[in-house]
Amino acid sequence: MVAACPGAPSRLINTASRGVPLNKFGTFVVPFLTLYLTRQGYSLTAAGMAVGAYGVGTLLASGLGGHLADTFGRRKTIVLSMFSAAIAMMLLSQARSLSAIILLTALTGLAGELYRPASSALLADLVPAGSRVTAFSAYRIAFNAGWAFGPATAGFLAERGYFWLFVGDAATSALFGLVAFFALPRGVRSQTTESRWSDALKVLRRDRKFHQVLLATFAVWLIFFQVFSTFGLHVTRLGFSAATYGAIISLNGVLVVLCELPLTSITRRFPARRVMAAGYLTVAAGFALNGLAHTVPALVVCMIIFTFGEMMTMPMSSAYVADLAPAHLRGRYMGAFGLVGATAMIVGPGLGMKLLTLGATALWLACGALGLVAAMIILQEVKSQPARTALPQERGKATWP
Repeated sequence: MVAACPGAPSRLINTASRGVPLNKFGTFVVPFLTLYLTRQGYSLTAAGMAVGAYGVGTLLASGLGGHLADTFGRRKTIVLSMFSAAIAMMLLSQARSLSAIILLTALTGLAGELYRPASSALLADLVPAGSRVTAFSAYRIAFNAGWAFGPATAGFLAERGYFWLFVGDAATSALFGLVAFFALPRGVRSQTTESRWSDALKVLRRDRKFHQVLLATFAVWLIFFQVFSTFGLHVTRLGFSAATYGAIISLNGVLVVLCELPLTSITRRFPARRVMAAGYLTVAAGFALNGLAHTVPALVVCMIIFTFGEMMTMPMSSAYVADLAPAHLRGRYMGAFGLVGATAMIVGPGLGMKLLTLGATALWLACGALGLVAAMIILQEVKSQPARTALPQERGKATWP
């Protein structure tokens, strides 16, 4: 059973509205890591390895974060993640050799992304099944309220010295850790006896619908992580500044804040997998069109298309996974979902860099093809799914088609 605290849903929303924008405002380093390393004289391959190292850390964080969320507790895991991320970020700022940069980038990914399975599981704990698409959308709006201004500010700081990006990232992580410590509900976790890995793996291994969404998600996340690697190089190679790159990707956050909830109020009326497929195709179209974009207005149009695809896909897929998960394994399901994103982060930047050396056209066409593959995967009918026991507040709610 999952124990919830009285008044916890409103407390969680209030915490998200204060802490998540603060944390994501401080997401300064990762989008600029490729530019930082190439300006330090490292090759595209080395820069891709560093971004991939962050993905390795995220991969470990997804599994460990899911385990800690189910056993150690949602709130404690989030607090641990934020304070350890601040320390890791400052250590990374002092790294000079490639080996040290790769190692500390992986450590930063582990610490900084440990909170994700816990926060997603906590949200699913406290929100009934029929309201989860809207809840995840609201969470993403809080997330993107910070993202809307963070990269633009980071681009401004980068022109004056990359060290201040590390300081800003560390400071906002620590501040979010304080907000989480004092504001999140206490004691929300599954009982340890219900969360053994042997039981979790049996359920995960049988859930073919979950396998389907993981495979489709992996394909589309390969596209997403080009935002933090090849897209920045594409913008600067066209002769635009790091500040221009930061402003363009900040537009993504602005659009999510303004448009996602109204869009979600429409998309939630349709079958989940069809909405996800449409979102995958829209994401792919946005990135494929970068091959034709050589001016700032054209790049902005591509980002707008990409963002609408993201808004269709992300809250729906998170809610879909939450509804597939048995209550006592939500942390593990969210962790496995995050593992796929982390794996894509390991593979995607390096693969994108290789394609970019062949030519930008090859990269953007590959992004379009991946979106098509993801849509085809998620639209396949899969009949086999293990039985799950609904939570009391979920009984009588509609299930995903």
